[in-house]
Amino acid sequence: MQTAGLSWFGIFRLGLVQTALGAIVVLTTSTINRVMVVELALPAMLPGALVALHYAVQVTRPRWGYGSDVGGRRTPWIIGGMLVLALGGTGASAATAVLAVETMLGTILAIAAFVLIGGGVGASGTSLLVLLAQAVDPKRRAPAATIVWLMMIAGMVVTATVAGGFLDPFTLGRLVAVTATVSGAAVFLTILAAWGIERRTLHSGQAVPTAADQTPFREALRQVWAEPKARRFAVFVFVSMLAYSAQDLILEPFAGAVFGMTPGESTKLSGVQHGGVFTGMILVAIAGGAFGARRLGRFRLGSLRSWAIGGCLASGAAPFTIAMGGFAGPAFPLKAAVFALGVANGAFAVAAIGSMMGLVSAGRASREGTRMGLWGAAQAVAFGLGGFAGTAAIDATRQLFADPAVAYGTVFAMEGALFLVSAYLAAHVTKAVGASAAPGISAGEAKGWAEA
Repeated sequence: MQTAGLSWFGIFRLGLVQTALGAIVVLTTSTINRVMVVELALPAMLPGALVALHYAVQVTRPRWGYGSDVGGRRTPWIIGGMLVLALGGTGASAATAVLAVETMLGTILAIAAFVLIGGGVGASGTSLLVLLAQAVDPKRRAPAATIVWLMMIAGMVVTATVAGGFLDPFTLGRLVAVTATVSGAAVFLTILAAWGIERRTLHSGQAVPTAADQTPFREALRQVWAEPKARRFAVFVFVSMLAYSAQDLILEPFAGAVFGMTPGESTKLSGVQHGGVFTGMILVAIAGGAFGARRLGRFRLGSLRSWAIGGCLASGAAPFTIAMGGFAGPAFPLKAAVFALGVANGAFAVAAIGSMMGLVSAGRASREGTRMGLWGAAQAVAFGLGGFAGTAAIDATRQLFADPAVAYGTVFAMEGALFLVSAYLAAHVTKAVGASAAPGISAGEAKGWAEA
């Protein structure tokens, strides 16, 4: 497909879709979670299971991506997915209100709502990334990935702040009204952001698939899985995101159990980590333009390949450092180590997303959505399992070791090892892409993917 090259303003517009996604998701996974546990005094495992369900539903991402492949257009799936997400978000708040008076009915409604949330995120998010990959110039992929990711986080932050003000004094009716308003605004923002971009940016160089091209979904997915690069990249995404998500639920308990931090102090520590993530993301975006084609040995300093490998290596070293810090005691600079962990995570995350955008067309033609969906499903499953795996590992090591520093250190070391494996996979996947031309692309384009 030929492209006119999406402008910075166009990239920002599509980033607004991510902002809308973040706005709804933060209310359903954070605010509604808290209301169920605190205001309604329900078991914490209920919202936990619902959040896990919304990740599980995203296993269907390849199917949504396949749908946009067959139709030849991404915009209807972006907007349609957001409509489904908005319906699910509003339904989740309504189900929470029902839970206050009828537990069984409320639970059934909540399950249905979170199925819609998972499906909406999968359909909209998958097609959005494919559209970005097709429309953004390769030189802009690193900053584009940074922009859309930060805009999603911004949507979460702004929504949590503004909606939080309107929720007080709290009532369940106010929760439904605020969630419905945010969901409606998200749909409106998505329509404004996405409307017309695909038509103006992507030329008519690619014909809409004919009936002969519309391979059944299972066969299309089998074809994509049979591509070595797509399969290996899916494994890389799963392993790296498993390590990335596993640390989230154990960092604050570690700070309290080993370093004696209060809840307020450990919450601030989490803020330090997120600040590092922001820094790492921006660093990759800036470095992509500052270093360009400069090389250090076999690596191009401004390339996504270098940052994916380097980010994974640094993300692997940081947990080992934190683990050792548990034995050093109060003198250990924990905040600095956690900030470094965040920087490494941010650099790796943006490089991984940018690599997805670069690799999505490196394979059989008219399978971009299916391919992106496969990787999105691997990411969703990893996120769903990561938090549980991290906490389960802590429970197990606490039974084995009386010293909390040893217990937590063991789990951090395992996460570090996963990141080191991810670094190897990142190098192997990128090398494979550059080794030979994939079906549907030229040898020159294949070389370009290795340097992107």
